[in-house]
Amino acid sequence: MAICFELVVNFGDDAEAAEAAARIDPGQWVLRAGAHRIPLHRPMLAKAGSYIELSILPVAVSWGCVLDGSLPRFQLTAAELTELGHQLYELLAQFRGYVAAKVGWDPESLLDPAELGSEWSDELSDGSIHGLVLCEKLYAELDPSADYEAFQPGYRWIPYRGEEPSNLTAD
Repeated sequence: MAICFELVVNFGDDAEAAEAAARIDPGQWVLRAGAHRIPLHRPMLAKAGSYIELSILPVAVSWGCVLDGSLPRFQLTAAELTELGHQLYELLAQFRGYVAAKVGWDPESLLDPAELGSEWSDELSDGSIHGLVLCEKLYAELDPSADYEAFQPGYRWIPYRGEEPSNLTAD
């Protein structure tokens, strides 16, 4: 089973916005992580239940990712992964028309609006899902009590605090 460090974006049913985001040129984005320079895989679009999901993964960062083939994995520290994460949020800031987004290890489960409203309501309210970006409409529907900040026009978030050392990091 793969464990992926990635940017995942829920575009709802906005196929046009999802396709526009998927057309980014991954060759233009080589991310920094300490002394490493890490390119991006080509963006992947998929239907995830009732919404369109876009995933963007840095090359050779995830565990067991089929996209990486036989490439050796970068052994990154939590600080280096955090640096990658911030750059993936910079990429996200160029997208429009999405509903929710997050960077991290397998963040897909945090992007379904129905699950956010039921299974994650406590975490939404206390602001513990750092890095979660919500469009204003979904933010208003979920009505979390935590003080979300502006991410970009039309979007709010609890700012990304980065990654912690774990069995997925080199430290």
